[in-house]
Amino acid sequence: MEMKDEIIRGTAWNGGLRVFAARTTALVSELQRRQDTFPTATAALGRTATAAAMMGFMLKGKEKLTVQVKGDGPIGQIVVDANATGEVRGYVDHPHVHLPSNSQGKLDVAGVVGRSGYIHVTKDLGLREPYRGSVPIISGELAEDFTLYFADSEQTPSCVGLGVLVETDNSVVHAGGFIVQVLPGLAEDRLVRLERAIAAMPHVTALMDQGETPEGILRFLVGDDLTIHDSIEPVFKCNCSRERFEKVLITLGRQELRSMIDEDGEAELHCHFCNEKYMFDDAQLEELYRLTDRA
Repeated sequence: MEMKDEIIRGTAWNGGLRVFAARTTALVSELQRRQDTFPTATAALGRTATAAAMMGFMLKGKEKLTVQVKGDGPIGQIVVDANATGEVRGYVDHPHVHLPSNSQGKLDVAGVVGRSGYIHVTKDLGLREPYRGSVPIISGELAEDFTLYFADSEQTPSCVGLGVLVETDNSVVHAGGFIVQVLPGLAEDRLVRLERAIAAMPHVTALMDQGETPEGILRFLVGDDLTIHDSIEPVFKCNCSRERFEKVLITLGRQELRSMIDEDGEAELHCHFCNEKYMFDDAQLEELYRLTDRA
């Protein structure tokens, strides 16, 4: 039976570690379907979405975040939104990017992302100004880059693992990852043990292929001294709507709307995140034009 997606949150080693692990196969499959990404682009988008989903689970209430990966590779920009309730959406600038396998026989994610550029994280925490953190891309494989983000921008020593296994027909076989964060006071011998466990750990998708759950992935790293506090199912969710795009058209102003009506007689607006298209015919544009007059 196919297992549902899940993100778990817990602690380990008597509170010395904060841990997260995720299965995001269905989520990444939906992103692939909506964006029509080729395999290497799917892996890059899927890794980013998995990291963002776990980061979203670190938030509370109505808090949300946006992750932007802006490398110098052919995929262009990767953008993923996530929130505390597990809702995720994302897109890439150029979904039809695929490269030959790298020297390890794996999808060349670094090749499509690029090995220079920045990762930007913007968190809406309900305050007057959003939190913004940025780090340079150091590998393009993304797990290492998010590890740097936590250490540099959030001052939390962490280890991030991310994986997406894609078939040649573009289908997503496995997607998931983990984040292990070292809290103040962890004994040196425990830190050494963690480093050795991480070094010996098989790839995330290899563990998933063996049937490991998110909890099993964490136990591979920390053993049985693990307490799971809660879990959530990450799902694709886009907040676009016809009403939102009506407001976009109105903000264009009377002159732009008039030109659109006179020259084209219709408008088609497209959501980057879900690829839904919204058509507005001549009569609908005229009504929006009248609304701008009242505004």
